[in-house]
Amino acid sequence: MKLYLLPLLAFVCFFISIGQAQEKTKIILDADTANEVDDPFAIVRAFAEPTWEIQALNATQWQASQWTSDRSMEEGHRINQVLAAYLKPENTKLLRGGHRRMYDWGDMALHSAATYNIIKGAHLQAAGEKLTIVALGALTNVASAVFIDPTISSKIKLYWLGTTYDFENNISKRTDFNPMMDPQAIALLLSSEVEMHILPVSEVNQMKSKFSETKERLEGKHALGDYLVQHWFDHDDGGREERVLWDIALIEAMLHPEWVTEVKVDVFENKDVYLYKDIDKEKFLNDCFDRIVAKLEKL
Repeated sequence: MKLYLLPLLAFVCFFISIGQAQEKTKIILDADTANEVDDPFAIVRAFAEPTWEIQALNATQWQASQWTSDRSMEEGHRINQVLAAYLKPENTKLLRGGHRRMYDWGDMALHSAATYNIIKGAHLQAAGEKLTIVALGALTNVASAVFIDPTISSKIKLYWLGTTYDFENNISKRTDFNPMMDPQAIALLLSSEVEMHILPVSEVNQMKSKFSETKERLEGKHALGDYLVQHWFDHDDGGREERVLWDIALIEAMLHPEWVTEVKVDVFENKDVYLYKDIDKEKFLNDCFDRIVAKLEKL
């Protein structure tokens, strides 16, 4: 090689390495945003992550709950629009998902913009790569996509908050909120080739946060911080002073695998599923609020 080419080669290699270092993980975020206080916090935390590129924020339903309204998906979609108005993401699609749980027979799918975007995204993956979906609620949109086009099953990596699991006795249950919002959806996905990483809600009960502490950390930093505080205060249930911020835990477990244990189990319809356990509450909550505050300071 000519010696005069060496500086040029070094220059090119430097910029290639910079590009590789800055490559972000592409994410589809699927949430029942109108259901609980924790969803908007988790969504803002996800958008505050510099290593993620949120390609779509989907709304999903929670129609089977006694607390629901007739427009649970639409209400979630409207909150997603409010959050996006504050966050101003450049290339994030805000998509409506299924308005109710999957049907029990025939064409079981809920056909929606969110569902067809999942199908499209899965088919765009290069050989050996998978579409990363983070689901914070019912799995209606993801399962509907797989029902419509089963060929995408092997092209999806799904992270989900749901189920309960007794690690000591190897016993699983699916009677908690998220799976009960769409039993057909979780049953379909557990019988598919979709790679599933699940944080059982039984591992998240410790994720309690006090309203007074949250208000102190976020209020007055930015209008979005004030919105999150007010959203908690206005939520009509018994968690005014303290509540579990469930969905935050899934985001933190994904981003900080060193703070959690992940094990493979095969008790779900004889399908290998990866479960998170032993979460670190203090690290999770501190990191979440630190990242949110850092994001607010940049808005």
